Amino acid sequence: MKKFHPFLLSVASGLLLAAAWPPMPTTLLIFIAFVPLFYLLEQGPSKFAFVAWSFLSMLIWNSITTWWIWNSTDVGAIGAIIANSAFMSLPWLAFYNVHQRLGTKFSYWAFLACWMTFEYIHLNWELSWPWLTLGNVFANTTNWIQWYEFTGTSGGTLWVLLVNILFFRKLIQLPHASRPQLKPAGSLLLIAIGVPVAISFVVKNFTLSKEETTITNQKNTVVVQPNIDPYAKFFPGTQEQQLQQLIRLSEAAIDSQTVLVVWPETAINSPNGLDEARLRQNSSLEPIWNFLSRHPKIRLLSGIEAYGFLPEDTESPYARPIPGSNLKYEAYNTAALLDSSGILSRYHKSKLVPGVETLPSFLRFLDKWFEQFGGTTGGYAKQEERTVLVDQNSGLAIAPAICYESIYGDFMTGFFRNRANVMVIITNDGWWGNTAGHKQHLAYARLRAIETRRWVVRSANTGISAFIDPYGTIVQQQGWDSSATIKQAIQPIDKQTLFVRFGDWISWIMIVLSILLVSWSSIVYLTRKKTAKTTT
Repeated sequence: MKKFHPFLLSVASGLLLAAAWPPMPTTLLIFIAFVPLFYLLEQGPSKFAFVAWSFLSMLIWNSITTWWIWNSTDVGAIGAIIANSAFMSLPWLAFYNVHQRLGTKFSYWAFLACWMTFEYIHLNWELSWPWLTLGNVFANTTNWIQWYEFTGTSGGTLWVLLVNILFFRKLIQLPHASRPQLKPAGSLLLIAIGVPVAISFVVKNFTLSKEETTITNQKNTVVVQPNIDPYAKFFPGTQEQQLQQLIRLSEAAIDSQTVLVVWPETAINSPNGLDEARLRQNSSLEPIWNFLSRHPKIRLLSGIEAYGFLPEDTESPYARPIPGSNLKYEAYNTAALLDSSGILSRYHKSKLVPGVETLPSFLRFLDKWFEQFGGTTGGYAKQEERTVLVDQNSGLAIAPAICYESIYGDFMTGFFRNRANVMVIITNDGWWGNTAGHKQHLAYARLRAIETRRWVVRSANTGISAFIDPYGTIVQQQGWDSSATIKQAIQPIDKQTLFVRFGDWISWIMIVLSILLVSWSSIVYLTRKKTAKTTT
């Protein structure tokens, strides 16, 4: 093999990964993005050198694609990017160890399994930050991955890794291959990319043909994008003006057929939060109740910055003391379904943003370093249940996703197993400014639509608000940094996809495979070490 400087190979992988990522149009580059690091391993570096160069690749990828976190918090951005890059280096360490102990035949399978195990863990632990899950890369090429209704994003990750491994294995054979051997190799690569795309088109056309015979009643829904400065919305004395703007925009779009109006995350707020149990008695919210009284058929789904008092004997890790009393309370980032009588049903955000809304116990000493991404540095209380917000009048059963909860595909399936028939995302992406962040967040919502085959209704404070159909097609996308209302007839869908029924089943297979291969390699290593010690 011709040798290349490790720096060039490391930088090449990082740049290829970043260039493939949404909103860039060069998605195909993802199928060769890991090849330079594979090449680096075959050059025989030391363990420390290989992991260090892998870390540099991951750092470049993270920095270019998620640098926009800096607009919310400089220290938090640096910490998040470095930490995520370090976590991403762990599968490369496992790859190196298995490669040294079991050789090429098994090490690439081990890397594939370990990477997917890492992604699963990163979706489900306290420092979760799965923004760069490999399967998310196809968020703007949804015609390629209509089969996500069976696999979720793990199917996309598996596809990316398999093609990278296949491409590399064929690449290193080229110097020894004859011309007749090159054609089958090229054909194999085209098949590896082309067949999943072809399957996607078949799945979409089959689903569309079935849908034509099953359409029933549609629900007229209005989404409001108020475009309120996220850094000023909690200033005292501004709440009345904010409510008037939300109501004015809503009134301009609703009609006699409207059944649901959606406002964004924390649209209903107060500098000190709102008592969730006494929301209907709060005089400052009277404009909302008047609005809903004028339109009794309409339900309002809105984000609320809320709190709730706790009984004295309640033990809660999220409890906060009230100075000068024995009382405690919890703070909530709430999605609530309202009519003129008050809250009909509610859901408290469960997936909390690391470093802002939650920190694991071993990092609590860092809490003052983290500024707001869009929550509260004091920490929200979360709930474990997937509460579906049901409107008996319209038949809508809503899966609420608050802020970045919508990037958790397996998590969201819990709502649909609880019989949700539509997804509503309420978010506030304005903390990041006009960067790739809010565009990526919108794109990832397209994956949830395909996985669940549900309509997605998205209300974002500063944009981008939109509707997304069950095939991931964006409808009525609004501009960034503008106020707007959009109206769409959406179809509640009750059928459960395979991914909804069984969740992230591919990851579980990969977890088992990674345990087997890493354990086997460890046994081989210890056996050799013991043998060497005995012989000396």
